[in-house]
Amino acid sequence: MLKFDFTNVFNEKIPNGISENDIENQKDVIYNSINQLKNNIPGFVEVVFNRKWINSVLNIKNFVKSYENLVVVGIGGSALGNIALQNSLRPINWNFLNKKERNGNLRIFVIDNVDPDYVSSILDLIDIKETLFNVISKSGSTAEAMANYLIVRGLLETHGLNPKNHLVFTTDPKKGVLRKIAETEKITTLEIPENVGGRFSVLTPVGLLSAMAAGIDIEAIYEGAKSAYNKTINEDIWNNPSALIALVHYLYYLKGRNISVMMAYSNKLYYLADWYRQLWAESLGKAYSKDNKKINVGQTPVKALGAVDQHSQIQLYNEGPDDKIITFLKTETFERNIKIPHSHIEKELSYLQGQTLSKLLNNELYGTEAALALNGKPSLRITFPKIDEFNVGQFIMYYELATAIAGDLFNVNPYDQPGVELGKKITYALMGRKGFEEYNVTPSNERKEI
Repeated sequence: MLKFDFTNVFNEKIPNGISENDIENQKDVIYNSINQLKNNIPGFVEVVFNRKWINSVLNIKNFVKSYENLVVVGIGGSALGNIALQNSLRPINWNFLNKKERNGNLRIFVIDNVDPDYVSSILDLIDIKETLFNVISKSGSTAEAMANYLIVRGLLETHGLNPKNHLVFTTDPKKGVLRKIAETEKITTLEIPENVGGRFSVLTPVGLLSAMAAGIDIEAIYEGAKSAYNKTINEDIWNNPSALIALVHYLYYLKGRNISVMMAYSNKLYYLADWYRQLWAESLGKAYSKDNKKINVGQTPVKALGAVDQHSQIQLYNEGPDDKIITFLKTETFERNIKIPHSHIEKELSYLQGQTLSKLLNNELYGTEAALALNGKPSLRITFPKIDEFNVGQFIMYYELATAIAGDLFNVNPYDQPGVELGKKITYALMGRKGFEEYNVTPSNERKEI
């Protein structure tokens, strides 16, 4: 089980800090949120208690495993969860291993931007004939995903390949252009549940297909997620990680700490922080409250990597503005370890010799954590006994539930994203899409550029 340490949240050195009484004073709001999670189960929870979604992926396992590569084509919630699962649960050098070393599982690539240099760099790496493309878009109208789909489609046709043999669409169960194309051309499809939004979709077929393709145990991910949900609906607030995560971030936000840093002391956990950034920012950054009052709230999530960012960001965190709360991610067990050899007689290096890199990295975490505490900066720590499917499943569900609870605390709808839509409409207009002419804001020739 994951371990959560909130000790440094209640540090007396923190100026304008929070107390255990502040937590107790929010119990009624938290209990109402928990009752909602029990009685009106969110879609992202429903999926892990329903075999339908895992079975839909396992049903096409033989088709998927006949390829060498899987390329995920998506953006935002259709990509970040895939990236987080692959980086946390597969070796960092996974795509460089041969097929035997991968036990017959696929190499996984994710095209999640329309930067032509980036897209080309992935397409140049793969044998198109040995590749399956998973195009993910719930609406089928996401400009970036659809542009890259058309590029992939053109590439398949140029090579004389039948697109239906190299495509899987993950999309809305009933509507949208991908659903229409799939029905016309008999392309394999997976469904995105109607009641699950993109940033909450990693535990649906959106994330499950690439995980299964890489040999990740998707059943164990679900078991971890179920465990986290069952613990969250426990009404003892002090044994409720999701409730405490939401509460301490909300209470510190009220005290001016409007930046939430997630700092992973593991390269494998770093992309979970990337996934968290979208979840927290897009869910809680809102102009209007649930009762339609203008409030402009939101806590800015930032990702950091230990020990790398001790040498780029920690100076700011220790001595800069009191506007941050920091979450450390730690693992007790690394997949590999390296012992530092006795190569020099210089006494300045003797303290390192014979030690291990894992010990050094975790001591770097403790040192950073202690320094922040001494400087009156709040932090919490999440420890992975091991980075495996069960624990990653727990982490994902705890944070999805924490986001839902935080939505109640901030009094915003955590499931919409109206602030994203205007930029999309302007882009459609600039690209000449019919029906969006009123949003055309062609860049002025009078811009003040130097």
